[in-house]
Amino acid sequence: MAVKNKKVYRRSRIRMRIRKTVKGTRERPRLSVFRSNREIYAQLIDDQAGHTLAAASSALKEVSDINGSKIEKARMVGQIIARLAKETGIEEVVFDRGGYLYHGRVKTLADAAREGGLKF
Repeated sequence: MAVKNKKVYRRSRIRMRIRKTVKGTRERPRLSVFRSNREIYAQLIDDQAGHTLAAASSALKEVSDINGSKIEKARMVGQIIARLAKETGIEEVVFDRGGYLYHGRVKTLADAAREGGLKF
């Protein structure tokens, strides 16, 4: 059987391998990252209850109004998610890169969240 899109198939395999070990709780939720060609999204997820505790994306008005590169918008999303986590009383998270390589926008978002005070 031929795989239609090898890149998507590879990412889904990596994503499932990560999700076997990375679990979020109420005290230490999972910081999940999704990146599309235009936007980047971050969520704090409690896997035990199945709830999203906080979410931020580059589609938010405060981020999309800024004329900048996708890297700069990813940095803003990381700062926003760190601020939202602090407001809800979350200090530690587990990072879920979603099958993406840890460089570029994903790394920038993670670094900005660390600078904002999140520990992972």
